[in-house]
Amino acid sequence: MRDRRIERGFAVAAVALLVVSVGAVVAAPSDDAAGEPDVAFDASVPAEYDFETDAVGARGDGHAAIDGERYDSLAAAVDAAEPGDTVDVRGHVPGPVSVETPNVTIAGESPSQSVISGEAEGDVVTVNASGVTVRDVWVRNAGYSTADNDAAVWVDAPDATLADARVTNTTFGVWVNGVPDARVANTTIVGRTSVERASDRGNGIQLWRADDAELADNRITDVRDGLYFSWSSGVLASNNTMWDLRYGVHYMYSDRNRLANNTAFDNDVGYALMVSDDLEIVDNVAANNTGTSGHGALVKEVDHTTIAGNDFVGNDNGIFVYNSLDDEFRDNLVLANDVGVHLTAGSVDMDASGNSFVDNADGMYAVVGEQVTWNGSERGNYWDDARPVDVDHDGVSEVRFRPDGAVENLAREHPETKVFASSPAFDAVRLADRSVPLVAAPGVVDHHPLSTPAHDDWRRYYE
Repeated sequence: MRDRRIERGFAVAAVALLVVSVGAVVAAPSDDAAGEPDVAFDASVPAEYDFETDAVGARGDGHAAIDGERYDSLAAAVDAAEPGDTVDVRGHVPGPVSVETPNVTIAGESPSQSVISGEAEGDVVTVNASGVTVRDVWVRNAGYSTADNDAAVWVDAPDATLADARVTNTTFGVWVNGVPDARVANTTIVGRTSVERASDRGNGIQLWRADDAELADNRITDVRDGLYFSWSSGVLASNNTMWDLRYGVHYMYSDRNRLANNTAFDNDVGYALMVSDDLEIVDNVAANNTGTSGHGALVKEVDHTTIAGNDFVGNDNGIFVYNSLDDEFRDNLVLANDVGVHLTAGSVDMDASGNSFVDNADGMYAVVGEQVTWNGSERGNYWDDARPVDVDHDGVSEVRFRPDGAVENLAREHPETKVFASSPAFDAVRLADRSVPLVAAPGVVDHHPLSTPAHDDWRRYYE
């Protein structure tokens, strides 16, 4: 039988935490998610070797033409093109090729019928003139060097477009090198699974000082990071799907960007937002991102940013927030993660409301040295382990809720107390801590928790 004197002793220590300010601790969240239901997330996505090449023949069996006039090679046709010309690609033609004339289009019949193959060295298609479009082709077999940034498509001039294309067997898929107004749309990019470590691969779409780009409706897998932003601003990335990567999206030193309606699943991190300002992260899905880091979203040194309307489902951490301030976190579904939200390193100023925390092993894990308020002025968040009291039936509880407080801090500092986590004594302390505003002890408090989930359709992930 459990020693009641020991239990009472731990309960007294827990109560003491309600009246003594507890310093921040560094500890790992519990990984005990036993009994948590598995979420179902499936997508129809291509793999590296799913594409058929037999229909277009061997490399060199095709041809390039301008207005019906055939040329010996794609390079010869591109060199002969004048502004406004379209170079037609039929069958399987050899690269590499460099476009030096502005406003030229390289167009195939479709990616399955028009292939441009490199020699496994350097870049395959290089764009050195403005206004160039490459569409409806399959670009493949770039070089292997990450040091030289070998890419299937290298863009070194403004206003370039790659659309309705396929890129495979490459290090970097598309590299946009210090030029504005690039567009990559409806393109499948598949790296090399033969390069075993993701960190040794290139990125799917790399933007370096590439402002005002548009990345839409792309599918990216088997590279290092799907979309990589470095010193790039004013970029819209929407409706892209990224899986089996290190990071689905990776921002570095890139301000004033919008990320909307994207899906990142089965990665180490879905969305890595780092050292950037004024981002809009809206209506995205981050599902089943687990591994070394295991975050749906990593928010590190990111300020003045809106994270709204997203689904964080089945990740190790739904969202991990590190040293970030003046951010808005609202109307997100945080479902079936090991930890819903992990706050640390001074992330104490987040405007949070309208979020639904459902079926997480731990809804909140806060390593903070002060009490942090998580609610708007009149409306907070839904916590499925709260006990709301909605007297006036306005959807908001009259009783505050502490998703992370004194008992949790005690368990982190003294792991031996976890054996009493479900005891009546600890339940009493937890109820008082969550419901009665005795002292502003470190942790997170929601003064206006919602009585019902803000998301009616969360069960769809279990179907």
